[in-house]
Amino acid sequence: MTSTSEPGRGRAPNDSQSADVVVIGTGPGGEALALEAARAGLEVVAVEKHLVGGECPYYGCIPSKMMLRAAETLAEAKRAQLMAGHIDVLPQWAPVARRISEEATSGWSDAAAVERLEQAGATVIHGSGRLAGPHQVRVGLPDGRELRYTARTGIVLNPGTRPAIPLIEGLADTPFWTSRDAVQTRELPQSLVILGGGSVAVELGQVFARFGVSVTILERGPLLLKNEEPEASVAISEALKADGIRVLFDAETVIVRHDTRFMLTLADGSQLETEQLLVATGRVPNLEPLGLETVGVPTTDLIIGDDLRIGDRLWLVGDVTGMGAFTHVSMHQSAIVRRQILGQRALPVASHSVPHVTFTDPEVGGVGLTEQAARASGLQLATRSADLGSRGFTHGPAAAGGFVKLVVDTDREVLVGATVVGPAAGEVLSMLTLAVHAEIPIETLQSMIYAYPTFHRAVGAAVAQL
Repeated sequence: MTSTSEPGRGRAPNDSQSADVVVIGTGPGGEALALEAARAGLEVVAVEKHLVGGECPYYGCIPSKMMLRAAETLAEAKRAQLMAGHIDVLPQWAPVARRISEEATSGWSDAAAVERLEQAGATVIHGSGRLAGPHQVRVGLPDGRELRYTARTGIVLNPGTRPAIPLIEGLADTPFWTSRDAVQTRELPQSLVILGGGSVAVELGQVFARFGVSVTILERGPLLLKNEEPEASVAISEALKADGIRVLFDAETVIVRHDTRFMLTLADGSQLETEQLLVATGRVPNLEPLGLETVGVPTTDLIIGDDLRIGDRLWLVGDVTGMGAFTHVSMHQSAIVRRQILGQRALPVASHSVPHVTFTDPEVGGVGLTEQAARASGLQLATRSADLGSRGFTHGPAAAGGFVKLVVDTDREVLVGATVVGPAAGEVLSMLTLAVHAEIPIETLQSMIYAYPTFHRAVGAAVAQL
């Protein structure tokens, strides 16, 4: 098959043709589905407006974790003065920027991802895809041409999301950053204000603070990471403050101006001046450009089945499904749809046991329901918590405030949720994800032997209290 992924490369497709599967949007789920369907022998067309692979490899998961790892090494060097001796460290951003550009993103090129799909037999088209009626897709190319496809087997939509930009007076007229700009920066500002208190805000805030930037986080509500357990929010707030980050809660920005610097006016009349502004106030789904109206599917109050169908031979995967804006969710959904397309045994949806990790230092990991969400669902609950015990004590400052919290359905005697805060919290979370997913009885968890001294032994300490 051929590709229009690069100008002048290969033979352009006919203006109107058919394929077994058309994938619009190649974030992690769409890319994986296109790849596996092509490997299975189906004729696949993958349409991508920007970069094959989506947000994760170029602006999200991979480059941000490189940034976080670099910042963590600086923090560890400083901690050595408390535990092992004196170390002088001069933070430099250039090595981080180089790694992101050269090693993570190849200069923000998707050539390797395109080649991988093409070698599997798929056709890759860089353009804007939209539905044009049942089983019909139109693709607008950068040169103004339009291609039309009929999908014989099905269409999979993986449109992703975009940054949510709040309606603040003057903001749109300023050169503010989104997370994409922050990841691509070659030079650090002296000062940075971040609007928002979610994972992106706290991760990037900690990174830049550890590289010497004066960071202020403005959160409109009373908690950072508001979807986590309140105890986790408190722990991460204390960790950020220890890094010198100023966190202002219940802080609503009403005016933003920019001349040579940003000037923010808050609802209480106070003002903040900063060299750079990062907007990290969430994301919104890219549903409007898809042409859903041509197949009778609304973009609001969208009904998505467990099989991820939204219409006849039409599936939706990824962040826009509302089942968790995580790469691993999109990949799981991709497998669910792929099996349907290939006529294989159905894969159950694991929506009750979705794990997630905020990769700050300490990490914050969670799976299933928080205590508040579980109570709202009407479950009879018990909750138990334990600190990181001996491993936390021996590990030192990075483990301060770390804990494990369990949420138990007392009627069924199984875990329905868990939270871990501490070093390697995302790794400890794996055993709790298994427990929630498989509904392992509490009695079984109590009968386990937990290695000493480990971080995961805190799970045993919490279970023993039940």
